Amino acid sequence: MKNDAVAATHEAPRAHAWVGLVSLGVAVVLLATKFWAYAVTGSQAVFGDALESIVNVVAALAAFIVLRYADQPADRDHPFGHGKAEFISAAFEGGLIVFAGIVIVWQAVTKLLHGVELERIDFGLVLTVVAGLGNGVLGAWLVRYGRTHRSAAIEADGHHVLSDFWTSVGVTIGLVAVRITGLTWLDPVAAIVMALWLFFTGLRLVRRAAGGLLDEEDPALLAQIVQVLGPRVRNGVIRVHHLRAIRAGRYHHVSAHLVVPEFWSVERAHDTAEALAASLLREIPGEGEVDFHTDPCERNYCRVCDLENCSVRQQPFLGLAPLTVDEAVRPDPEVHVP
Repeated sequence: MKNDAVAATHEAPRAHAWVGLVSLGVAVVLLATKFWAYAVTGSQAVFGDALESIVNVVAALAAFIVLRYADQPADRDHPFGHGKAEFISAAFEGGLIVFAGIVIVWQAVTKLLHGVELERIDFGLVLTVVAGLGNGVLGAWLVRYGRTHRSAAIEADGHHVLSDFWTSVGVTIGLVAVRITGLTWLDPVAAIVMALWLFFTGLRLVRRAAGGLLDEEDPALLAQIVQVLGPRVRNGVIRVHHLRAIRAGRYHHVSAHLVVPEFWSVERAHDTAEALAASLLREIPGEGEVDFHTDPCERNYCRVCDLENCSVRQQPFLGLAPLTVDEAVRPDPEVHVP
């Protein structure tokens, strides 16, 4: 017997586009500050930091455009919504970070070979510290907002901005070392170290975005679903298996098989699945739908089925077995009796 229970969705949260616009505006201001610092110092580390800020501006602009598209509701051509566009933005941003790291290494190695001249280090340090603190505050806010609202694009933008903060820290350390020791070659060396940090940060963002585009299993989402369903595996909802879940922005699609008493009517199984689906979507953030397929128990679960007055019970009830992610995702259930 098949039962498709589609739950109602939450009200759509407010659009995220304004967050991208704030990120873009701040990125432009910090870009100007860092290029000012590079113009007065000639530091390769500062140049690398400024180049990273160019990437910030381009990435913030891309995120702003993508967020406006991703926030559109589901339609006939995109029945699961437009949220996966956020993963494209995240991959693009990661690629830009990788490219920036390569350019910084090339420029720093060139300066190492041809010599380095630095000027007005103290003033450059002040500008770098101010810009770095601005990136730190903005990045932390973007990451928190992205995680709270399940926005891959905003979270990626936040991680990128935070990486810019750490590169500013590296630049500051490099300039302080040059100021103390007088060894100007420390400046491009600091730039190379910073570039390697950027390179691996970018690769990590690309890897996560690719996983989202390919519907890679999301252990955190599955654990959250099982946490909601577990206490409700009772009173006729005997077991849950073949659980699948994908996320596209704030939109979730969840499907699973419910094992119910074999003598239940179609109407009763349908109503139970509908109520369970509604409960699930009330407790996980965002919008979405839940499709439940109901399977008859075939008298195989008597020892973990607490249904009273069961007319087909063949074995005594021993106790409820806790639902785990490993069991829930299996196509065929494997129940450990308490």
